[in-house]
Amino acid sequence: MGWNYAQPVEILFKTGGIAEIGTLCEMRGWLRGILVCDPFFVQNGLAETVCTHANGRIVKVYSDITPNPRVGEVDAVADLLRETGADFAVALGGGSAIDCAKTAAAVAAGNKPVAAYHTGSEPLPGKSVPLIAAPTTAGTGSEVTCVAVLTDGKKGVKSPLMHRNLYPKTAIIDPALTLSLPPAVTASTGLDALSHALEAFWSRGHQPICDALALAAARLVFEYLPRVYKNGADLEAREKMSEASVLAGLAFSLPKTAAAHAISFPLTHIYGMPHGEACAFTLDSLCTINAPAEGGRLDIFARELGFTNAGDMGEAITGLKRQTGMRLTLGEAGIQPESLPELCRLSRHPNLDNNPVSLDDSALMALFSSKC
Repeated sequence: MGWNYAQPVEILFKTGGIAEIGTLCEMRGWLRGILVCDPFFVQNGLAETVCTHANGRIVKVYSDITPNPRVGEVDAVADLLRETGADFAVALGGGSAIDCAKTAAAVAAGNKPVAAYHTGSEPLPGKSVPLIAAPTTAGTGSEVTCVAVLTDGKKGVKSPLMHRNLYPKTAIIDPALTLSLPPAVTASTGLDALSHALEAFWSRGHQPICDALALAAARLVFEYLPRVYKNGADLEAREKMSEASVLAGLAFSLPKTAAAHAISFPLTHIYGMPHGEACAFTLDSLCTINAPAEGGRLDIFARELGFTNAGDMGEAITGLKRQTGMRLTLGEAGIQPESLPELCRLSRHPNLDNNPVSLDDSALMALFSSKC
C-alpha cells in the first residue's frame, strides 16, 4: 500500500471572515487585483462590500459569469488580469465563478486561449496569479481543489481541467455568505458535497486521509442538509454545510470523482440539470452498484454513518433527494428512453474509469433504465 497527501491551499474558516480580505492582501504584499463574481453580487452590493474590505486594492470587477462557465469567459478574465497588471485575484460566488477565476489566473501568464489548455494539447504556463477564493455556496469545494469544470460551446464539451496551478492560494470560507441561498440551490450544492465525499471514498485512488475527510463530510450533509433546506436562516446549519463542503473538497481533490460525475456532465450540458442535482441523480443507485467493491468497504462506511449497509445509505440519499425536491426519474428530467444510448455514450468520460466497479454500456443502460 502506498499513498501521498498534499494540500497547498491556506484555509480561513470564519463567519464574517470576508471582512479580513484587506488584511490578508496586506500581509501578502498584494497591491492590485481584480474581483471575479456572479452578476447577482454586483446587483445586491456584496461585490462593492468586498472591494471596500480590500481597501482599494481591487481595481476592476468582472461579473459576466454564467452557470457552467464557458471558455470565452475565462479568456475575458485572463485578458483583464493582463491589462490591469494584477498581482492577485479574488473569486466570489459558487463553483462557476471560482472555476472561471482560477483557470484564468492559471493561464494569464501565457498567450494562448484557454481552449488550447482545456483539450490537453498545451501545458499550462509555469506560474499563476495568486487567487483568493470566497465561496457563496456550500458544495462545490472548488476553493480547495485543483479542478475546474469548463464548457466549450463550439465543441459541445463540458469537462474538467486538472492541474496543480489551479489551486487557489487562499480560501476564505465565510458561512454568512451562504445565508441568501434559495432552497433549491442549497439542496443541489449540498448534494454535490455528498457526491464528492462518497466518490472520494469509493474512488480507485482512495487513501486514508481522504477517506477520513469523506466520512466527516458525509456525516455533516446527512445531518444538516435537511435542516438548512427547511430554514435557510439557520446559521449553525449553514456553518456545518460550509464545513462539509470544504471537507468534501479536500476529500476528492486527490482521489478524484468517479461515475456520478462522469454521468453528470451530459445531464447538465444537454438537459440543463444543475451540477449537484445531476451528480446526485445516480448517486443512490451507485451506492448499491459499488457496494461489493474491495471487500465491501462501502458497507463499513455506511455503518459508520448509522446505516445498515451501502444499499440502506442509497435509499437515504433517495429520500434526501425527494425531501429537497430533486428529480428522481428520467421522465422528470425530460429524458426520453430513445435518448439513452446517446446518454450512455456521452457518459464515457475518464472519470467513469475511476469507479471501483467497471461500467460498460450495458451496465450504464441498466443504471439509466432503473431511473424510469
